[in-house]
Amino acid sequence: MSRAKPAIFLMLGWIGLLWLLEGVDTVSGHALDTFGIQPREFGELGDVIPAAFLHFGFGHLAANTLPLLVLGFVAALRTGIRRFLGVVLVIILASGLGVWLTAAPHSNTAGASGVVFGLFGYLLVRGFIDRKILDIGIGAVVAVLYGSIVWGALPTDSGISWQGHLFGLLGGVLAAFVFRSRRPALSPGATVGPVP
Repeated sequence: MSRAKPAIFLMLGWIGLLWLLEGVDTVSGHALDTFGIQPREFGELGDVIPAAFLHFGFGHLAANTLPLLVLGFVAALRTGIRRFLGVVLVIILASGLGVWLTAAPHSNTAGASGVVFGLFGYLLVRGFIDRKILDIGIGAVVAVLYGSIVWGALPTDSGISWQGHLFGLLGGVLAAFVFRSRRPALSPGATVGPVP
């Protein structure tokens, strides 16, 4: 598979960057935590993207590492790197803006879990939108392996940004529509159905 090598290199590089950033954050006395999203402050809109690459400790990062690696690799493999990057951007924006609009006052939100939920949603519905049997099957496997994460998109734990999870999930579904496979348009004069 010609897409496999770029996909795994991209995801390993991404994971490496996240761990490097958390190392810098730890050594600097958590100076990077200021790039988390604090809701409904206009100056914080610039933190919507960087917040997806930062975490509050190595435990937080470790919890996101494996699902991000697996789901990201599968999505990049199936869609190609360029489309995958577009999908991730839609997810980050949806998750981050959702947090900015709805999170509890005086909270600070960061982490890649919004992207994890978004990739889960994207892979879950992509096959149905594109009408591809293989991708429907992949979505079914993803649902079996990671389906329990949907509980994290509900307001059940005040210490977890369910808003980031929920809007990340919705962003993944949106991205599946935005980046769906385009069918070739009918040429002028073409007919649909049997010709008499």
